[in-house]
Amino acid sequence: MSSDTGPSRRVVLLGALGLATATTGVGGCSATDGPTLSDGVLSDRFGVEAPRWRMAVPRAGRSRGLVVALHGFGGGADDAFNLGFGDAVEPSRMALVSVHGGNSYWHPRRDGSDTGAMVRDELVPMALEAAGLPASSPVVLLGWSMGGFGALLIASELGRSRVSGVVAASAALWRKGSETPARAYDGRADFDRHSIFNRLDRLRGIPVRLDCGVSDPFIAANRVLAQRLPGTETHFTTGGHDDGFWSGNVSAEMTWAAARS
Repeated sequence: MSSDTGPSRRVVLLGALGLATATTGVGGCSATDGPTLSDGVLSDRFGVEAPRWRMAVPRAGRSRGLVVALHGFGGGADDAFNLGFGDAVEPSRMALVSVHGGNSYWHPRRDGSDTGAMVRDELVPMALEAAGLPASSPVVLLGWSMGGFGALLIASELGRSRVSGVVAASAALWRKGSETPARAYDGRADFDRHSIFNRLDRLRGIPVRLDCGVSDPFIAANRVLAQRLPGTETHFTTGGHDDGFWSGNVSAEMTWAAARS
């Protein structure tokens, strides 16, 4: 509840970030039944110029938790909403936030950028505050392709106390540094440091859901990850590495996220 003597912390925070709240919902929802939408820009201290974020919060009642959506290579903050995740906010009662993270594979790079730290240290605290959730609330990390890798990586850094679940769809995983495209890592040492297969101990105990199409070029690596990370829930079904596969799993993934929040 806000104080009569001045604006609440939430109002101050959102105002400082230049947030603009929309009056309409997502995907055809009316202003009375759709989520509350907002967007803004984070600081550039993590090496990304004017990183735009978007957010959707359930309109009535408290959010069950927060889903942090990470886009794939070449994507941006709009992608989660274009795929339909915004439409699942009200049914799941999960707040949703996305951000433009460039093409750096969500980890520190030689050029000085660090989009993983941007998510951990700025986006997550801001979004929890905006959703009306305690600062200590664990979050669900979700992503597809490059973002699927990023969700697993950031979860391994935040740890079990701050992550209630990970949804990685078509995660861009390579088992060897020699298999990766040059844009994904800054050499062998960078790959070894951030490979998910070298971080399995950090992920154990965190609920993980892997979704991947059986025609996806990353299916083999995703199968290996599932084998090496006991307890992983897998949904390896018909489909490829494309929007059709990712959008087709939105409702199930958000329901899964809510059940773990």
